Amino acid sequence: MLGPHDPDGPEIATAPEAPQASAWNLPNALTMLRVVLVPVFVWLLMRDAGYDDDGGVTGSWAVDRWWATGVFVVATVTDWVDGDLARRKGLITAFGKLMDPIADKALMGSALVCLSLLGELPWWVTVVILVREVGITLMRFVVIRRGVIPASRGGKLKTVLQAVGLILMLTPLLGLVGTLGLSVMYAALVVTVVTGVDYVRQAFGPPSTSSG
Repeated sequence: MLGPHDPDGPEIATAPEAPQASAWNLPNALTMLRVVLVPVFVWLLMRDAGYDDDGGVTGSWAVDRWWATGVFVVATVTDWVDGDLARRKGLITAFGKLMDPIADKALMGSALVCLSLLGELPWWVTVVILVREVGITLMRFVVIRRGVIPASRGGKLKTVLQAVGLILMLTPLLGLVGTLGLSVMYAALVVTVVTGVDYVRQAFGPPSTSSG
């Protein structure tokens, strides 16, 4: 998801911390809310998992999946909101820089893994996306002294595609909506790999001379 410190988002990971900003602020509270929502989301999605004879979702699980989808949407919105607040209000902190990408990857990763455990998303898709996301995030912290790697339109498109695809697949509508969600995830996978390769090229190419 696209947050304040996401490698595909605004360059707050490389921005100076606000000297007067306390770690006890609204953006960081929203980040921690996202962390807390992750196990709630997983519990709702997995606790009564079951399919009927036609391959559809059973009644009680359908309700849980709608709730899980709602929790995922709320958590995703907090990721966008905390980034906007941190930038506009000058509330960038070391705590936020550390926790935002952790919360982000925990949310997205849990959705990917759960859908693969349910057999609704191929494991290879989950593995490729997670390796890219975690790898690029770690790489940016390693090469940060070489210069800022600017956010790309492809990276932002990847983020939107992942969010839309996951939301569609999380709903209990496994027919047309589920198929559409899977198609969006395949598109997200392609953009994920392409932008990942581009980030590596920029990171280990000639050092950037721009001010970022």
